[in-house]
Amino acid sequence: MTLEQALVKTLDFQLDIQSNNESLLYDATLEARSVYNETIQLAKDGLDWDKIPNRVVDDADLVKNTTQCVVAKALGAMENYYEYDDFGLPSHTKNGAYPLRANYEEGYNLSLTDDGNVAFRISAKPYKHVKGVLKGSDEHLSILKTALTSTEWKIGTAEALFHNDTSELHVNVTNTEQTVRDKQNSRTVVGVDVNEDNVALTALSEDGVEDTLVIDFPEIKFERHRYFTIRKRVQNAGKLSVHDTLGDQEERFVRDRLHKVSRHIVEWSRQFENPCIVFEDLKEMRDSIDYGTRMNRRLHHLPFRALQSYTSYKAAFEGIPTGWINPYKTSQRCPICGHAERANRNKKRFKCRSCSHQDHADRSASVNIAVKGIKCSIENAGRESDHSVLASFLRLLSANRRTISR
Repeated sequence: MTLEQALVKTLDFQLDIQSNNESLLYDATLEARSVYNETIQLAKDGLDWDKIPNRVVDDADLVKNTTQCVVAKALGAMENYYEYDDFGLPSHTKNGAYPLRANYEEGYNLSLTDDGNVAFRISAKPYKHVKGVLKGSDEHLSILKTALTSTEWKIGTAEALFHNDTSELHVNVTNTEQTVRDKQNSRTVVGVDVNEDNVALTALSEDGVEDTLVIDFPEIKFERHRYFTIRKRVQNAGKLSVHDTLGDQEERFVRDRLHKVSRHIVEWSRQFENPCIVFEDLKEMRDSIDYGTRMNRRLHHLPFRALQSYTSYKAAFEGIPTGWINPYKTSQRCPICGHAERANRNKKRFKCRSCSHQDHADRSASVNIAVKGIKCSIENAGRESDHSVLASFLRLLSANRRTISR
């Protein structure tokens, strides 16, 4: 049994502009910034979100469909803030270029040339086009060429942008036929515990703990605190433009690290038989956090969901399913005897007050996540819970423990 799922991949290319109007594309990205800022401002002012697109489109000097795409992305940022508060409230005062978002065959077009290149045409402004060919990795060019000729793939939205003064095009392609294995057919559950400075993994099968791993990333916590301190200083000095630039730099840094960590999680999980990666569903827990202003800022702004999303996205392209469990007491429960209380955990040390079992606290939490993942799988499949897995922990929990710094 398989679970069919449309898989989206983003392909990155450099633009070899051959129409001698690169400045036109840059001007369009500045106009996109204006559209984005106006959308965020209207949303903050309380205007009905359904009325914002028509109001902004009438004023923008962009192709109508492209303007609608930029507005939709801005509203998506606002929605993400209200739901998850991943990176703070979107700003409406930033300057400079903003990605020009467009739908395929409406705001941009692609075609194969006789010499094997991929030509592009971007509608930067109404009735004004930027043309040239795409340059990029062999892997991404190969996927895009396949998408242009195969009914199995669909080409979707793209973003034209400038990165370090280099013009780029990021194209989304969707494979409509690739499948992800059904979670019920998994033989190994990988519990993933995402923390402030690391991610702990435990691979659990019916034979017990196959392996465990802790991936440290203290630089994310350090850089976020450093950027926060700098932004507070420049904000107090009234330098708002520098404040926005620092926010962009922080976000790029964090996302780059998260992509590296998520790739490592998927690569590590692939070694096990029919794996399923399981996360905690953290939204309700984060909504209930209230530990004071400073701690709330640290916890609410940590990119838990982003790392989970990147990992799930990459796992899907490897055919690996993902699941979610209730996080209730995963960090306090002893994986050996089941006793749960807050005193079991002291920072990174876990020591059960009932059976005296000791372990790395985050690794212990990942074991509990994996156990819950297996129990959910068993219950969903209509089978009685097999407690032999729990009985094997005493023998296997201390084996194969490693810590890798990234």
